[in-house]
Amino acid sequence: MRVAFHTLGCKVNQYETESMKEQFQGAGHEIVGEEDFADVYVVNTCTVTNLADRKSRQFIRRARKINPEAVVAVTGCYAQIKPEEVAAIEGVEIVTGTDEKHRLLELVEEYFNEHHKTVLVKDYDELAEYEELGVIKGMESRTRAFIKIQEGCNRFCSYCIIPYARGKVRSRSADEIAAEVQGLVEKGYKEIVLTGINTALYGTDLGYGGIEPLIAKLDPLSGDFRIRLSSLEPTVIDAEYVKGLLKYERLCHHLHLSIQSGSDNVIDAMNRHYSRQDYLDIVRVLRDFDPQYGVSTDIIVGFPGETEEDFQDSVKMVGEAEFCRTHVFKYSKRSGTKAADMKNQVAGEVKNKRSAELIAAAEKASGKFFDACAGTTRKVLFEELEDGFVTGYTDNYVKTYVAGDEKMFNQFYEVRLLKKYKDGMFGEISRGQERSR
Repeated sequence: MRVAFHTLGCKVNQYETESMKEQFQGAGHEIVGEEDFADVYVVNTCTVTNLADRKSRQFIRRARKINPEAVVAVTGCYAQIKPEEVAAIEGVEIVTGTDEKHRLLELVEEYFNEHHKTVLVKDYDELAEYEELGVIKGMESRTRAFIKIQEGCNRFCSYCIIPYARGKVRSRSADEIAAEVQGLVEKGYKEIVLTGINTALYGTDLGYGGIEPLIAKLDPLSGDFRIRLSSLEPTVIDAEYVKGLLKYERLCHHLHLSIQSGSDNVIDAMNRHYSRQDYLDIVRVLRDFDPQYGVSTDIIVGFPGETEEDFQDSVKMVGEAEFCRTHVFKYSKRSGTKAADMKNQVAGEVKNKRSAELIAAAEKASGKFFDACAGTTRKVLFEELEDGFVTGYTDNYVKTYVAGDEKMFNQFYEVRLLKKYKDGMFGEISRGQERSR
């Protein structure tokens, strides 16, 4: 069969799609592009917003236009939360939830033999064991590999539907993760990104507190590579915990810490258990260790009840933390969450205004961060060509542009950062250096 995959949403979904692709390839099927004529279209969905649901439906309709006779299999978070709605879409023959992706190959092959519709979605209480999709052999990128280490979340932020879609916290075996990391490093991958639904919760279900023991297991592995955490949650870790991560040499000097709001009032309404000062304490620990430690974040504007004063606290937070990158989101009401029923919903035009103001503040803050990095030397892993330059990211997550060619791809270089350029900085290779080990 010719099988096409379309993936929406987070890095976890991207990882799971790679795993499913390898299963289909292992069974002798051909993987084709999502816009190609295929016998099967697999849609790995997201449901973090209503827009994500709509995008899933749009692709299903597009796939049906490419091949009206194709089998459409829908999996992931949207399928988990609204299986009846997904199953009712014309052309959808297979629906599986977030814990049945390992059976998708079996279900597709079964459909071609028996031609019966399948809806296989577990109830929330049944989402209790880690779904092992096998050790992946590679990813589309030849430079950076994402590895799923954890599933589920028990934080239940008032705006978020994902804990209901992904279920209870389940951690993957540390030995299995280490084997996958070692295999990918041996295949030439230079950056390993650890990802999960709530990465900071890794290991809490196994009786030990958090992700540090896993980092300790991966740090001594052999090879020329570095480790990046996709994100950590200040609802789980604090300044004291972060201190314990700083001793690992392979760990990139960059953390993505989703603050979501700079207002204590809004943080509390979001059911996120920290204060703005708790968050700044984490940033202080990181910057005391490395003044150019990269901190990126997510911030929601227009959360129900957010006043102008609350919003200005978020603007101030962006300046105080001097984020290297800030992702700004306008609050989107999500059916099934507590926030959807809250009073004082913020008008759309107010959200638009606040979003624009915060984006401007974020660009100013990232500019200050880049200015502070000017003149420093950081290790860069080069990946692509853009605007005639070779580009890659520093360990502290600064996109770097230098003169060079494709021969530099998937290599580490020590680079002196010079000045801001577009979404990153110009740099120059340190003179006389050999490739960094």
